Amino acid sequence: MLIIFFIFGLIFGSFLNVLVYRLHTAEELFLSRSKCPHCQKPIRWYDNIPVISFVLLKFRCRDCQEKISWQYPIVEIFTGVIFALVGWKFFVLIDTASWASTAYYLFIASALVTILVYDFLYLEIPMIVLWTGIFVAIAYGLYADWITIYGNYGSEASIVEASLPAIYSGVLAGFLAFVFFFILSAGSREKWMGMGDAYLVIFLGLILGWPEILLALFLAFAIGALYGIIMLVLKKKKMKSQVPFAPFLVLGTFSAIFFYEPIVSWYLGLFY
Repeated sequence: MLIIFFIFGLIFGSFLNVLVYRLHTAEELFLSRSKCPHCQKPIRWYDNIPVISFVLLKFRCRDCQEKISWQYPIVEIFTGVIFALVGWKFFVLIDTASWASTAYYLFIASALVTILVYDFLYLEIPMIVLWTGIFVAIAYGLYADWITIYGNYGSEASIVEASLPAIYSGVLAGFLAFVFFFILSAGSREKWMGMGDAYLVIFLGLILGWPEILLALFLAFAIGALYGIIMLVLKKKKMKSQVPFAPFLVLGTFSAIFFYEPIVSWYLGLFY
């Protein structure tokens, strides 16, 4: 079953590559065919097979022989792995209730991969993707709480008798994370952190809730620091170089979604 999720992720990763490119160039998202960014000739369907076409074409466009960016297969494989993890974590074939959560996290994964790639390439967060994701996260939180309320209390349960843990947890996490990043951004005049990152952590808080958001932020800063050190050692960046932070936030979020319990258990085990 996981191989199906992986293949589906490869296919969707190919679409996300196109989405990132067309969001940046403001092209039509769905109606026009994919084109080579160099010669602008339409890409044939058999040259658009995820990963396989990249290898068969020897990393070059069939028409103009310009090199194809490694971004395309990397994003496809990464999306495939994330989709497989979603299937592993949330999908149970005989449990129809898991289908909704699986579909939700596949959407969340797609939105996060898009934000990761876009910010890495252009140092900007695609706000249409971000706000769409926030809307979906709120809607799913309300749906999940509704299922929890009526599943536990029956159809006659009142709002007073039950709480909304997913919404409360998500809003709390998003609010506190936003305040922290807003202070960093405003206090440094966006030199330390962009305001887009402050909006992004609202989305991440709604996805993860409290206290899972803390692990995501901790890992984001840890991965970001490690990346910065490596770039300085390799002389690829300077101390004042601008580095996108959204990719590290997304990687931290994926880690918290799939591996929160084992990571926290391992960390706490260091003290006992």
